[in-house]
Amino acid sequence: MRHHHALRIAVVALIGFLPVCAHSAENKAVSADDLSEVGERIRQTGEQMREDLKQARARFEAQKVREEAERKRAAELARQQALKREAEQAAIQEAKRQQALAAAQAQARKEAALKAEKAERERQAALVMQQAKEKQAARERAALALKQARQSTGPKGLVDESARESAKERAARALLEARLSAGPKAMADGQ
Repeated sequence: MRHHHALRIAVVALIGFLPVCAHSAENKAVSADDLSEVGERIRQTGEQMREDLKQARARFEAQKVREEAERKRAAELARQQALKREAEQAAIQEAKRQQALAAAQAQARKEAALKAEKAERERQAALVMQQAKEKQAARERAALALKQARQSTGPKGLVDESARESAKERAARALLEARLSAGPKAMADGQ
């Protein structure tokens, strides 16, 4: 395809020289020098066209290389920006996840504290209830014991046990207390 362009340019140049050649034919006096000069001009023009074509190709190739390098730079920049955006998104998601986790842990701690507080209140209430029941049961037992004591012996049923002891038992107890207070030697001396 490039050769076609060069050919077209060469053809256009040759056509441009035709009037010169045609003009020479009309004069019919064409010298060999003129022909060699025209031939030399055509050859120089052809060489100039080839040189221009080489330069155009070189510029075209350089332009292609620059465009390819620019395209690669743009692609690399786009890739880096995409990676940066992905990293930012990942960091945002991680921060949100950490925040949600912290909130969930705080909520769990709060709920656990509330449950523990509720359990403690229930335990305290149960303990108060148990103590009230025990007091009530003790009162009932005391009332029952009092009632039974009154029924069994009347008003004297509440008299001290020591008063009901026989004289012999009182003497034995007094002897034992004396021995304990003064020891066996004191008793031996008294006999």
